Amino acid sequence: MFKHILISTDGSAISHKAAKAGVALARALGAKVTAYRAVELLDPLYVEGYAFDQSVIDRADDRLREAGQKHVDAIGKIAKAAGVRFASVVMNASSAYEGIIITAKKQKCDLIFMASHGRRGISRLLMGSVTQQVLTHSKIPVVVYR
Repeated sequence: MFKHILISTDGSAISHKAAKAGVALARALGAKVTAYRAVELLDPLYVEGYAFDQSVIDRADDRLREAGQKHVDAIGKIAKAAGVRFASVVMNASSAYEGIIITAKKQKCDLIFMASHGRRGISRLLMGSVTQQVLTHSKIPVVVYR
């Protein structure tokens, strides 16, 4: 049925649990997994008339990429232990949901597998919902793990 599953991660505990479930699904289907982590780059920061030096921003961006790589590498370990073919993508994205959808299309994934934090009310309004945005905008089927 599904041959290539994109597993999105934000590095949270629920995302890690979802990754385990996604890899288990891939194993059962004989599918390949691509782990994905969006890196939302920092805009130039200005605080009360002071602009941060570009090198400070670049170092912060590098740390965000390194953290993202650790998150997808963790999924790689799960996939390896399960005997599932694996690839990873850590990509700069203007927004996480757009990065997920773009990467799924570029990698020719036929399923997106991701967690939901289950936020409600004010916290959902303030924090937003990447999962909801993916569900709204993706033409690729999405499995939401809760």
